[in-house]
Amino acid sequence: MGSFVIQGGRRLKGEIIPQGAKNEALQIISATLLTSEKVIVENIPNIRDVNKLVELLQALGSKVEKLDDGIYSFQADALNLDFMNTDEFSKMVTSLRGSIMTAGPLLARFGKAFVPQPGGDKIGRRRLDTHFIGFEKLGATVNYDTQKSAFTITAKELKGDYMLLDEASVTGTANIVMAAVLAKGTTTIFNAACEPYLLQLCEMLNRMGAEISGVGSNLLKINGVKELKGTTHRMLPDMIEIGSFMGLAAMTKSEITIKNVNWEYLGVIPQVFRNLGIKLEKRDDDIYIPAQNHYEIERFMNGSMLTIADAPWPGFTPDLISIVLVTATQAKGSVLVHQKMFESRLFFVDKLIEMGAQIVLCDPHRATVMGLNHEKPLRGIHMVSPDIRAGMAMLIAALSAEGESTIDHIEQIDRGYQNIDIRLNALGANIYRI
Repeated sequence: MGSFVIQGGRRLKGEIIPQGAKNEALQIISATLLTSEKVIVENIPNIRDVNKLVELLQALGSKVEKLDDGIYSFQADALNLDFMNTDEFSKMVTSLRGSIMTAGPLLARFGKAFVPQPGGDKIGRRRLDTHFIGFEKLGATVNYDTQKSAFTITAKELKGDYMLLDEASVTGTANIVMAAVLAKGTTTIFNAACEPYLLQLCEMLNRMGAEISGVGSNLLKINGVKELKGTTHRMLPDMIEIGSFMGLAAMTKSEITIKNVNWEYLGVIPQVFRNLGIKLEKRDDDIYIPAQNHYEIERFMNGSMLTIADAPWPGFTPDLISIVLVTATQAKGSVLVHQKMFESRLFFVDKLIEMGAQIVLCDPHRATVMGLNHEKPLRGIHMVSPDIRAGMAMLIAALSAEGESTIDHIEQIDRGYQNIDIRLNALGANIYRI
């Protein structure tokens, strides 16, 4: 296990370029399995989760070639489907939650998929029902082996159908869309997730020859086609990393410019951080954050305490709740942070409290933060990263803290943030990797 040793209390300054979007990458790379032709994907982040998925595709027989930094070609013209029956396949899948995204493409193109229970963050219950109910609506049979903790999905022929999703699951919608593009007939998906990742996926599939309408909305109509062609796709910058840098700048009183952010795909993210009192300037396609000694949390119009809660897009993404929470610890004022989706995501606040933050964990989903207004710095401590986003929140807290902090199990952070120590050290941070 690796660790970060951080000397806190430094102001950072400079420009930083966000990586390609992690959550988009897991869908786009999986979608390359839908065709035998070559697909080129640009702006792929060099992070553990994405690299593991690339290795999984290679093990299945996909030809993967690195063309340049962040640019890869994929060609799935000679897959070895028998590999799905091996212990090695199960081991690779269970180490990566994003592996579930290969099920839709494999089912659509080959009529079968084998899915051992995927791994990922330990942030609470993360059911897969939406994926499998959608596959069943398309005519597939789903069997669960309790001894192997694995799903086997088979179909002689997928047929389009109408479905109202039980939840607007991003990965569930993506998996069903990838299965439906090669199904016979028309599939209608209502209550579809409409995050930018889905828009990107659908636009890529349409360039490959799919017929998807309603792209960007929660009502998708898919006319199945017989086959898909190759294409070139460039991924968006990672909105979660962009939001993380906003919080980092405020906590460390730093002047940072986040480059090439694709503003039109950030949704409410900039406004939520503005609600915390953080000054943000739009400069062409960049975000400029001036150094601020203080930032004050807004109140609702009736004077009541601000609540920040996650919600399906275009609401605020749950992946930034941890970042908002840690950023609020040094604001002026109070805020109620409500994480609706995962009941274990806020449990890392005990470490922030140990650092001196004023937080009341109301229940597994809600925490009230009373900001210190930078009048009393957090103090450095020893921590262990429980998941990607909490790990990044801990790193932000450590960078703002007085003294030295150590964060263990930083593999969790590396799963979602590319070379984060090197990139932040270039801005003036002092992070040492052990």
